Amino acid sequence: MQTWLEIDEFSRLVHLDRKTIEDMIDRGKLKTKEEDGKVLIEATEGTRELIPSKGSSPIEAEVVTLAGADFVEKTIGTILGLHEKVMDAKDETLDALRSENRFLKEALFSMQELYDEDRKIVETLTKQVEQLQEELEFTRRKYKLMWNKAIENYKKD
Repeated sequence: MQTWLEIDEFSRLVHLDRKTIEDMIDRGKLKTKEEDGKVLIEATEGTRELIPSKGSSPIEAEVVTLAGADFVEKTIGTILGLHEKVMDAKDETLDALRSENRFLKEALFSMQELYDEDRKIVETLTKQVEQLQEELEFTRRKYKLMWNKAIENYKKD
């Protein structure tokens, strides 16, 4: 399993300055690749290069044993594994949020369409009510005129 880290992230992880890491890249000690203009370092191989393996001489073996290289390597491996899991979880969360945003956007457009339709219906009903009020007023005047004429005709008789 290969874990690729940006040069600054790798620098923070192994507590070395960027210049030292770039020097190691130039000497071919670290495996790198470039993506989107960013230099990425293969973290597993990089940590093995930083921590000397159980040496060929007794002095190197003693230094490695004193430094706890296996512990450090396992710890860094564990940290990188956790980092990868966190990144995967972050990606899943982002995907879920994007999906939810698409759903909410579609729901909002649907609600807007319903609102527009309801507004048109309200306008239509308002016009109909106004027409009916005008007809009712006309009918009242007509009824009043008819009764006034009927009363006048009744009084004449």
